[in-house]
Amino acid sequence: MFPVSLARALGLVGATCMLSLATPAMAGDNAPIVIKFSHVVADSTPKGQGALMFQKLVKERLGDKVKVEVYPNSSLYGDGKEMEALLLGDVQMLAPSLAKFDKYNESIQIFDLPFLFDDLKAVDRFQASDEGKGLLNSMEDKGIIGLGYWHNGMKQLSANKALHEPKDARGLKFRVQASNVLEEQFKALRAVPRKMSFAEVYQGLQTGVVNGAENPWSNIYSQKFYEVQDYITESNHGVLDYMLITNAKFWNGLPEDVRGELTDILDEVTTEVNDQARDINDHDRQAIIDAGTSEIIELTPEQREDWREALRPVWKQFEGQIGADLIKAAEAANGAS
Repeated sequence: MFPVSLARALGLVGATCMLSLATPAMAGDNAPIVIKFSHVVADSTPKGQGALMFQKLVKERLGDKVKVEVYPNSSLYGDGKEMEALLLGDVQMLAPSLAKFDKYNESIQIFDLPFLFDDLKAVDRFQASDEGKGLLNSMEDKGIIGLGYWHNGMKQLSANKALHEPKDARGLKFRVQASNVLEEQFKALRAVPRKMSFAEVYQGLQTGVVNGAENPWSNIYSQKFYEVQDYITESNHGVLDYMLITNAKFWNGLPEDVRGELTDILDEVTTEVNDQARDINDHDRQAIIDAGTSEIIELTPEQREDWREALRPVWKQFEGQIGADLIKAAEAANGAS
């Protein structure tokens, strides 16, 4: 595993130069297969590190057969355009947050349900289950193949007001991703959800367009949200994970040996990303504390249960779309041996 300091150093080699799009059908006999990997976060985050590790291992093991280009920080496509770009074949690989898939499979909304998972170990158990693996393969008819789950971390609530109990969130404007579940999560707290692309969040918080947000420690630190948020409640109320995806036509059109080697590499990278995510979030949490710009609020077990009960109605609200059995399977992952 890379130490955090080395991981951040690797981040300096982030984006590669722009080259013309090449797919198996378009590349000449001697031309490499080009995989454009676009994402919206910094190189130093778990996702950013995963993309760079994938790029490095592909170069080492596939040589001139495959070239991976990495485009971080919305430098190629932002939140609102990347899925369209994948489906059009303009990029070949993305790792969008799980909140982005409700229009392709409503069951994937399970990952947005607040306080469903106790911790990342519970998330791991569910994602490794038959139910979790089934979600990866559920969108191929729509042109999307899931290749794995990448952790970013458990989400924390940040705001310019101290959030100790659910009623403290009333009336505040929170940035949300384009997710119906996350909108209803904040409505259940009598707060105001505001959809906003990730690249606009810092300015939105700085100018007061929104008062708060929900992010793992790695995003709060790498995007400097702690500079413009007075309080961070360590709520661990949800998971912000990514599904590593590819264009189905592109993936199925790869030579079998290349596809097999890429699969092996991605399995290795996924394990590394998920291990690093824990280390990076722990490091970044401490870095935010050391910066001294935000007060960290730690909830008692009783306070956390109050938040969970306040938001449990959101589970019932989306049970018909997600599936009661799937929610039960996720709950069963909590506290399992």
